[in-house]
Amino acid sequence: MNQLKNAHSPYLLQHAENPVHWKFWNNENLKLAQKENKLLIISIGYSACHWCHVMEHECFENEEVAKVMNTNFISIKIDREEQPEVDAIYMKALQLMTKQGGWPLNIVALPNGKPIWGATYVNKNQWIEVLTQLSYLYENDPDKMVDYADKLLNGIEIISDTNELPKSEASFNLDELVKKWSKSFDWEYGGYARAPKFMMPTNLDFLQSYGFINKNKSILDYVDLTLTRMAWGGLFDTVHGGFSRYSVDVKWHIPHFEKMLYDNALLLKIYADAFKRTQNTLYKEVIQKTIQFLKDEFLNFQGGFYAAFDADSLNNENKLIEGAFYIWKIDELKKILKDDFDLFSEVFNINTFGYWEEDFYVLIQNKTLEKVASLNNLDLNVLTEKKKNWETKLKSERKKRQKPRLDDKIITSWNGMLLSGLIHANSILKEKETTKIISNLEKFIANKLTKEDYQLGHTFKNNELYLDGLFEDYAFIIQAYIDLYSNTFNEDYLNKAKNYTHVAYDLFYDSEKQFFRSHKLDPKLIINHFEIEDNVVPASNSVMANNLMTLGLIFENSYFIETGNKMTNRVLETIDYASAFSNWLLTHLKTEKSFTEITVIGNEAAIYNQRISDHYLPNTLIIGSNIKSRIPYLKNYQINDKTEIYICTNKNCLKPMNTVLEFESYYKKLTIHIKTNQ
Repeated sequence: MNQLKNAHSPYLLQHAENPVHWKFWNNENLKLAQKENKLLIISIGYSACHWCHVMEHECFENEEVAKVMNTNFISIKIDREEQPEVDAIYMKALQLMTKQGGWPLNIVALPNGKPIWGATYVNKNQWIEVLTQLSYLYENDPDKMVDYADKLLNGIEIISDTNELPKSEASFNLDELVKKWSKSFDWEYGGYARAPKFMMPTNLDFLQSYGFINKNKSILDYVDLTLTRMAWGGLFDTVHGGFSRYSVDVKWHIPHFEKMLYDNALLLKIYADAFKRTQNTLYKEVIQKTIQFLKDEFLNFQGGFYAAFDADSLNNENKLIEGAFYIWKIDELKKILKDDFDLFSEVFNINTFGYWEEDFYVLIQNKTLEKVASLNNLDLNVLTEKKKNWETKLKSERKKRQKPRLDDKIITSWNGMLLSGLIHANSILKEKETTKIISNLEKFIANKLTKEDYQLGHTFKNNELYLDGLFEDYAFIIQAYIDLYSNTFNEDYLNKAKNYTHVAYDLFYDSEKQFFRSHKLDPKLIINHFEIEDNVVPASNSVMANNLMTLGLIFENSYFIETGNKMTNRVLETIDYASAFSNWLLTHLKTEKSFTEITVIGNEAAIYNQRISDHYLPNTLIIGSNIKSRIPYLKNYQINDKTEIYICTNKNCLKPMNTVLEFESYYKKLTIHIKTNQ
């Protein structure tokens, strides 16, 4: 009776032995609910979710609970990472009902899927009581429930429909939006002055671009403060590499310990851009450690990358504990580090600042190595080398511990994000091994995640591509192929990007609004959902708008450009607060006078490109060729003996440059005002 035994998802498989008669989200089971006239329980979570595991143990493994659920309800269990389009709609319902959200997400709905009740974690007694009351009410007064469900659905439709988005009271003014936004900045630890604290890479991407373009030192200082404090905190695993999803405190210290592929993928670009801008070696260290972590733990033998590490792992007493893999006690640190313990404690705060609970410490810095070296009369190079050795020893000790559970499904959109992140990261690392990983990942996307005629799947496991591709998969894969082209000048990548774009139009586009999130062949949702707001991950529509503007320029395709402009302008007129629309604002910059096209033509185009890419160039498209090109943007350029660099901003072009040195002299003029103000 429990269908989850046939699941691919590790999260669903965790529930496969529950006495609850869990069913899949599909047309057959949705029709069954209507046929039997039973309320639906729609329970949504993901494998790395701590409180999802707690509720499973307390409720879904319990026979008493299962009896209530099996008798009166059709119970559907969903992995939110497999079906984010379903999760998004019911999360909006929960937020309307309770003014909060999160996971586990538990919804009770009418047989037609319209929600009537929702909550996150609830204990056994509360769960039984609620289900009993709802079952009684539906049996005895169904009209009341139907009326409430219709009103709630109307509210969901209003906040999900781009035509219904409330217009901003003020006309669009980017500088004023950023000024208003900056009032929420935490100037001690970076990020925002609240807890829990999420990293918000899309926000940082926009602020870094905006600060650089406008020579706004204050904004760039805030970005650097945030990136530094994130890298110092327990949020970043200095021993093993990789970022956890968020911290529960304001100083980035105690993470909710799960590690997700998408966070680390998106942060690679932010830190790479920041390194190009500042040459801060801390940023490069973060990139190197993050890639090493991903290679060690998430890389599939076929070239794709897995989804997540769980927050929980087994401790020495074989108990499943949150963070057990990452935390340290003083006695074990003294045993590992011996005479260096006191110095180590100063660097990583084995004191009240770094204390967590129950005599455990989570490593966190709050001073630069330069300052610690100075205070201890040490040469900086000596301390830097000691830090590397300490981390190597701790990593070796960690290998004796039980690793967190791995969610080994491969998600197409997340792998697209990672492909982009690795491309940006390797533009500073220039490592052959990372180049090979990028090449293998592209082949994996083309051969394993793509069906015939450029149709993507959403998830891959056990050598099987299952679930239809969602719009987000197309948006991020197209972005990755554009990045690949700009990095290599291989026009095959551009043509792939264009082909995926045509498929996305066919499957998802509503010419009056934006792109639907769900595949047209998937089970019908209670509403057509458009993903608009940028969150930790940018909205798929904002990514696609950016893609269309870029591809429209390269292929001289006015329809692409018009679509991208229409999508962006519809959102811009609704913005009252910028943080939820930061990737849309990056797209908006493409319509501003600051957008720059750098075209490299000639035999050494690829070599020139590698040097040009050493520099931070926000709101810039790099395009070029070493042969006569058939790409519309390049078709009128001639290949000469000398390689030339053409720079055009808002359709105003400089005199061609013949050397990279000329370009670097030009670049210095862009940055001098920021540097002289520091």
